[in-house]
Amino acid sequence: MLIVDTHCHAGLNWFEPIEMLLRQMELNGVEKATLVQHRGAYDNSYLIEAAKKHPGKFAVVAIVDVSKADAGKALEGWARKGAVGVRLNASDRSPGKDLLAIWKKASELGLTVSVSGQTAPYASEEFEGLVVSMPKLPMVIEHLGNMKPGEKAPYSTYKRILSLAKYSNTYIKVGGLGEISERPPVLTPEFGFDYTPPLVDMALEAFGPKRVMWGSDYPPVSNREGYGNALAGIRDYPALKSKSDREWVMGKAAMEVWRF
Repeated sequence: MLIVDTHCHAGLNWFEPIEMLLRQMELNGVEKATLVQHRGAYDNSYLIEAAKKHPGKFAVVAIVDVSKADAGKALEGWARKGAVGVRLNASDRSPGKDLLAIWKKASELGLTVSVSGQTAPYASEEFEGLVVSMPKLPMVIEHLGNMKPGEKAPYSTYKRILSLAKYSNTYIKVGGLGEISERPPVLTPEFGFDYTPPLVDMALEAFGPKRVMWGSDYPPVSNREGYGNALAGIRDYPALKSKSDREWVMGKAAMEVWRF
């Protein structure tokens, strides 16, 4: 089964160098990964060079300073250098008269947007309107809409986020179960959580496995259950009822969206 990790960070001034990610991928049978630039970093050169050094291994999601008037020009430059996506916050808006200028530029360039943010902006009518206004722009919601451990039913805000699944240009990333599960007070020899809310199940029901993709969130995942456990937690998740479902979530959906 092809495994693609759709949410990894790497760098020299923050997080880990690319060699650390490559080692984790090798150890866990992950063939490809999407390198998502971390917040506040507008020089994407390190990720671009990593992708060039390892052809077909990495897809690069750049970040530009959307507060600047030349953000669109900067994004065009990174796209020419090899970026296939851009990371935008759900509430990001451009300066000037056209508040959606950076989103339109991403669509014009044929990029995919990895959408970061808090739960409230994802669930807002404003963000839904943005999704509707750009049906040709693929948008991948990060971290299950940024749901946290301790979420309780009836999950009203999360359900509003999942309602975006009715638009075919939307996708959602699911990380390790450690993103949404509280760490057990006593760690048994066999890995697991005492309780995991049914957020993954709900995402699969709303989007279907062809629009759900796994992303480890490396290296922050190392402070949760760890890379290998994050992979296994989703790969072996009971709601993935068939081999086909697992193949889509663990790799095929990513290959449909990110140009490696």
